[in-house]
Amino acid sequence: MKSLSKTPSIPSISPTPLRLWPGIAAAVLILVLGYLLRLVAPAGNDVFFIVEVIAAMVGSLVIVVWWIFFSRAAWFVRLGAIVTMILALVAIRPLLDKSIAGGAMGGLGYILTIPALCVALVIWAMTSIHWSAAFRSATLVVAMLLASGTSTLLRTDGISSSGFDLRWRWTPTAEELLLAHDKDEPVPPPTAPASIPSVPTTAIEEPVSKPAPDLPAAPAPKQSAEWPGFRGPLRDGIVRGVRIETDWSSSPPVKLWSRPIGPGWSSFAVDGDLLYTQEQRGEEELVSCYRVSTGQPVWRHRDPVRFYESNAGAGPRGTPTLSNGRVYAFGATGILNALDATNGAVIWSRDVASDSATEIPMWGFSSSPLVVPVQGDDLVIIAASGKLAAYEAATGKPRWFGPADGGYSSPHLVTIAGVPQILLLSGMGARSVEPATGTVLWQHEFALGGIVQPAVIADGDVLISSMTFTGGVGIRRLAITRRSDGGWAVEERWTSTGLKPYYNDFAINKGHAFGFDGSILSAIDLADGARKWKGGRYGAGQLLVLPDQDILLVLSEEGELALVSATPDKFRELARFKAIEGKSWSHPVLVRDTLLVRNGEEMAAFRLSIAR
Repeated sequence: MKSLSKTPSIPSISPTPLRLWPGIAAAVLILVLGYLLRLVAPAGNDVFFIVEVIAAMVGSLVIVVWWIFFSRAAWFVRLGAIVTMILALVAIRPLLDKSIAGGAMGGLGYILTIPALCVALVIWAMTSIHWSAAFRSATLVVAMLLASGTSTLLRTDGISSSGFDLRWRWTPTAEELLLAHDKDEPVPPPTAPASIPSVPTTAIEEPVSKPAPDLPAAPAPKQSAEWPGFRGPLRDGIVRGVRIETDWSSSPPVKLWSRPIGPGWSSFAVDGDLLYTQEQRGEEELVSCYRVSTGQPVWRHRDPVRFYESNAGAGPRGTPTLSNGRVYAFGATGILNALDATNGAVIWSRDVASDSATEIPMWGFSSSPLVVPVQGDDLVIIAASGKLAAYEAATGKPRWFGPADGGYSSPHLVTIAGVPQILLLSGMGARSVEPATGTVLWQHEFALGGIVQPAVIADGDVLISSMTFTGGVGIRRLAITRRSDGGWAVEERWTSTGLKPYYNDFAINKGHAFGFDGSILSAIDLADGARKWKGGRYGAGQLLVLPDQDILLVLSEEGELALVSATPDKFRELARFKAIEGKSWSHPVLVRDTLLVRNGEEMAAFRLSIAR
């Protein structure tokens, strides 16, 4: 009798044909909108970035739901694949670069890895239908490890309005290149003179409380420097008394010099031929002084601290402040230094985080010091994550601390109803305090806030902004009045969504506010908050106003300079010029005919032609 033999059949991935088309469609969505879109998207366009992220998230969710509920795969295969994906995520985390492993990015490594795993799952399902069970299992593990392993090859230089600034992991950062090649060091500054009292950071005195004075007329800030610090003499981003040529085709900006600089988002303080800024170099945070005319270093003060978060990178965030021959600088970890402006010698230093019992916030301490004359003395006032702290400028002795409220903005000296006061936007809204004691005068809650500076307009009303992590809520105009009993009344006049700054400051010119609505410039009428125009994409840039010419001088996120008309009739860009390379978030500075710009990699000076 003839023996019949059969070749055993290979078990299929599913007892019925797989339903593949939903997974394939979702994978194509991820590949086209989540990956390929960045190759054609214009720089500085946050819309494409939002589309990219949403496509990756939605596509990944669709693939997971499809696979579990609608793929028709055997249940042990469905669950096995999901478990393998989870194990791959867990296994890969210790191998990720620190810039994408977590922190302020919220786990960029997972944001990158999960879509890759989902696309790999679809490809594996398409190709492994008739493979043996053992081979399917082995190739699934390999596919998941390869897909997740791609994230270990990447690092990020942070985030911008265009998306995640991804780099190959083995490429050096700008800071590493600077440390390897920059040998241009100034002579170390001398130690502090014995005649100048020094307050060590470990000596914590109790704040000295002085009685509130009678309410005097507004004191003039004691400043001799042309640009004493953050956003100019009045912290309003307005350059008064300067007129420049606007035809850059015939009179373009002339580069005086450029040089690498350590990471950080400080702007400049300028006095004569000296400029002051802050930067990070390795494990040291620096307050640096350079020549305006040549860019050559004059002195550098170093503190052995380093702040880093993956969103904005390493380095200090605040801008130094000049007052009476001293430079006051507040670092990202909470060190407040008073230095001799001529040579960087330490006069006193404080650890504000320790003094105020404040934790270093997610994006670091970002306040720029404010020097305020009070009863014949000067106070240095800073905001430690929304908690105001005042120190005696002469000695560094603590004077008072305010309540904690979160936030990243800087204290703002304003005069309302003839009363000088310190205004701060914090995590919950606006708060105004009496400078000598920190006593709260008035406050106003307005959703989330605490990054953008406020503005006081001609009639004494206050403009504040509110933001969310998705872009912004808008601008609100407040009427602040003094009651007969000595208290204060706060009334909302209007709230506008026509201008929604995130971390980009706005400025005022002739009855209108100009600023960034997302990545697009916008102008609103101060009378009612109505938008007058919106146009031009400059990413997350910063701007100055030249009121003598009704001009905005814009530094785009991509390092381009632009002149834009600061008038309400329509958006008009007058000129554009490429200034520096790299993500540019720091405020530009214009002193006389010299424009200073910087980012986390480079700083440069340009001479602008003065209009005759």
